[in-house]
Formats: sequence, structure tokens, C-alpha cells
Amino acid sequence: MRQPYSSASFSAYFAARLAAVAACLLLASPSGAALAAVSVVDDAGTTLRLAQPARRIVSLAPHLTETLFAAGAGERIVGTVDFSNYPPAATRIARVGAYSRVDLERVAALRPDLIIAWQSGNATANLDRLRALGLPVYLSQPNKIEGIASEIERFGALAGSAAVAQGAADAFRRRLAGLRQRYSARPPVRTFYQIWKQPLMTVGGPQIISHVIELCGGENVFARLDGMAPTVGVEAVIAADPEAVVASGMDASRPEWLDDWRRWRTMTAVVRDNLFFVPPDLLQRHTPRLLDGAEMLCRHLETARARRPVK
Repeated sequence: MRQPYSSASFSAYFAARLAAVAACLLLASPSGAALAAVSVVDDAGTTLRLAQPARRIVSLAPHLTETLFAAGAGERIVGTVDFSNYPPAATRIARVGAYSRVDLERVAALRPDLIIAWQSGNATANLDRLRALGLPVYLSQPNKIEGIASEIERFGALAGSAAVAQGAADAFRRRLAGLRQRYSARPPVRTFYQIWKQPLMTVGGPQIISHVIELCGGENVFARLDGMAPTVGVEAVIAADPEAVVASGMDASRPEWLDDWRRWRTMTAVVRDNLFFVPPDLLQRHTPRLLDGAEMLCRHLETARARRPVK
């Protein structure tokens, strides 16, 4: 049976890591020049400084793993969490638990020189213990679509893959600009985005999915709510009378509960058959694939516009 992670073992690891850092400072590039130091500001506003680009990264959320790959840093990831399944190479990386239940002993055993963490998803206490080891922790929380491109660039800087990351970030920005030009000025569609059935969960104004709805020319009927994933009542949805209902679910399959709305036969979305599905991995992970989900959502809202009665 695994023994609890003791303070003594943390201390031993801390001492070993200090020695490793000291050794790294003596390394030089093939040209004989010292490896360049890195300084990056994370989404919490904290400046993270590394003596050299990270070579052993632990990612504490599936979407962070995916974005690291996009930034050209996939080969530097030595540990990640459950459900890190994209790209396929991510499935071969060692697991350190789930994003909500990180196994600190496994993390320490991998001897990382950088932790990429999810600000609103990972337990603060766990991150504090990792910092106590002297491990640099980068906090990620891009709440705007544009923030994904910035994050790709910062991951590239941290991992020494800036050229790949810059290309990916530029491509993301170009595609985003194209979607914005095409859809953002279209006639608005009042939209209810449903994350889950019980409890009935949606997205508030600050959530990145709400910004995707705006990108597509939609209006989130619960944009006034401040929470990232607030719960609402069925009565509130009926009162909002959305023109479109968009659901995610657990996987790539359309959730059966999306059709439960059909019992409310006077709701505009039901009258016009505007009950749509977008796979959660495309909209609920803050990665470059968010634009794949955005494109699907934009097409759904175009369908809703086409189904409006002719005046």
C-alpha cells in the first residue's frame, strides 16, 4: 500500500532538486553560450522565471496538455492527468491522478522543472505544496478567446519552442479574425448553452463559451450571471425563451437529455427545432480546437436564423 507523502520525503526531494538546478546552471548550448533564461507572466499576474527553458513539464489538466503540444512542447511533458487524450501522443504520457485529485508523490517522482496548472480547476493546497518544493508553477486561466493564442506563445517561451508556438498562435489569430468577420455582425440569436442536466448548468458572462456565442453573433441568455458554470432552474430557461439551445454532454455523442426540452412546446427553440449539439472537447477545453467548436456553433446559429418565419 502506498505510504502517505511525508514531509521528510518532500524535503529530500527539495534538496535533490536544488542540486539538479545548480547542475543545470553549468550547462551550455552546443555553441558554448549559456542557455537563455525565461521570464513569463501567467494568467494570475505572477512572473515566472526559469534559468533555462523547461525540459520536464507536468501538466495538471487535459486542455493544458493539448495546448502544450500545439506550442511544440509535447515532447517535454513527462506527466499529465486523466482524460488527457489529445493529440493521440498525449495518451502515452505518465498519469499523476486527476486534475481534481493530483497525486503529489507521483508528480515529485517525475522530477519536473515546471508545473503547468489550471487556476480554477486544481486544488490551491496542492499547488502550494508543489511550490514548497521549489517547483515553478504556471497558473493558466484564459477566459477570453484571444487568451488562447497568448497562452500558446507563453508555453512556447517556457519550453524553448517559441518558433513553433508563434506559428500556431498566428494561425489561431487569423482563423479567429475570419470567424469574427463572417459571423459577429449577423442578426443576434438568443442562445441557451447547457453544460449538464442535473444540476442544470449553463455558462455565465465571464466564461469563454459565452464569448464564443458572441463571436457567432449570438446572445447568451444568462450572460448577466457572473459565475463560470452557474446552475439555473428550468423555469428560468423557459422564461428566457431562447431561440436556440446548445448542449455539450460527456463525450462525442449527442446527449439524450437535450430532447427533454421538447416537452416545453411553446419555447421558441423547440418550436423551430433549434436543439443543437457541440462535442464538449471542442468548446469546454480552452485549446486551439476551441475554434473548431466555435465554427460548429456558428453554423448552428446560422441554421437558427434560416428557420425564422418569413415576414
